[in-house]
Amino acid sequence: MFVPLRTAFMVIAALTGSSVAPAQVNPAAEPLIAVGSNEFSDTVQPEPLATEQSFDELAPLTDGDEPQGAEEISAGATLAETVAKLRSAEAGSRELECLAGAIYFESKSESLQGQLAVGHVIANRANSGRFPSSYCGVVYQRSQFSFVRGRSMPYIPRASQDWRDAVAIAKIVDHQLHPSPVGKALFFHARRVSPG
Repeated sequence: MFVPLRTAFMVIAALTGSSVAPAQVNPAAEPLIAVGSNEFSDTVQPEPLATEQSFDELAPLTDGDEPQGAEEISAGATLAETVAKLRSAEAGSRELECLAGAIYFESKSESLQGQLAVGHVIANRANSGRFPSSYCGVVYQRSQFSFVRGRSMPYIPRASQDWRDAVAIAKIVDHQLHPSPVGKALFFHARRVSPG
């Protein structure tokens, strides 16, 4: 039986979950997560990991102690309070820089909860065994993120509030300071993005 090469590539792409085209954003569509809402869009579908280990059992990928300011965070602190304590222009490590960059470019216009969701999906990928085992490996994996050009990210205005929020969210994800809003999801997609 002869199968055209293009068909074989499409089947392989579908089975591996890779995207075949960068997403196009339609700003008029609904957000991934509504601002101020505790409800999540039904477009974020958790997918089981290949491992039996739960997310709570996984250690942070970066080395070192808790991020500066973490000791001041109370156990019942809201996400916004935690972000306010951890905002910084400096991520502190190459791995956190990669995670913060991905959060910045993928979700800077989303709510803090939406940014947290994106960060946890990247962390889930790094811990899954199905993707590279580091944040940088996940972010720079070919055809995964449309903002990546080769082995670099576009310019980031590091003094901006959006960047400082992304750094805080990256620290929260890495040190598991707030529970994951997406469970063990390995993929995310906003309804406003084309293709659907």
